[in-house]
Amino acid sequence: MNDTLRNQLLGLGFKPAPEPTRPAERSRDGRPDRKAADARHGRRLPNQRSGAAGNRADKPTGPAPSGAGRPEASRSGAGRPGQSRGGKGRPASGDSRSREDIDLAKAYAIRAQREKDERIAAEKARQEEARLRREARARLAELVKDKALNDEAADIARHFPYGGKIKRIHVTADQLKALNAGELGVLQMDGRYLLVTAELLAQAEQIFAPSVALKVDPDAPAADDPYADPQYQVPDDLVW
Repeated sequence: MNDTLRNQLLGLGFKPAPEPTRPAERSRDGRPDRKAADARHGRRLPNQRSGAAGNRADKPTGPAPSGAGRPEASRSGAGRPGQSRGGKGRPASGDSRSREDIDLAKAYAIRAQREKDERIAAEKARQEEARLRREARARLAELVKDKALNDEAADIARHFPYGGKIKRIHVTADQLKALNAGELGVLQMDGRYLLVTAELLAQAEQIFAPSVALKVDPDAPAADDPYADPQYQVPDDLVW
């Protein structure tokens, strides 16, 4: 039928015949296949992208942001050393307490070491002093060897203070006068008292001064040495 005849029929009130409907496409399970229908009519599915534009949109082209890919804990600063959970950069109370304990322990250690060093130094000084005394006594013994003037027949007791006590040495009458005049002196060696000349006494005093037991100054007042008087006698049975 050409267009002229169709127009004439339409003008007379005839309606065009309806187009036959196609059966809906169904999937294997019997449900309508919407994807196939949409694809047939040219409609784009929501999850489809067109060509290379979709591919480029899927892949990032620039560098990732500075915070991208990092865990939330690292961006927020959690877990960093020296930071507590409750404050920004403030040390926990336990850390300050532990530092105080460490400082106190260090102070105790320093004081203990200082006291130990002082004890060691004092012990070394005592040992050195003892060594010097031994050496001085040895030189003194060599100096006065066979030079003592003690007389076994002496019967006069000459008393003198020494070491906080009253000591005595037996001399003759002539030796007593010489001793009181400062011409003789008394040395202490190994618990014995030796009568020696004034020259030897001066030499012994230079070597080891504590060994000088009696050194009389003839110019000193008599009251300074009451035992110099021959009339002054101390009983032998007197306990000092």
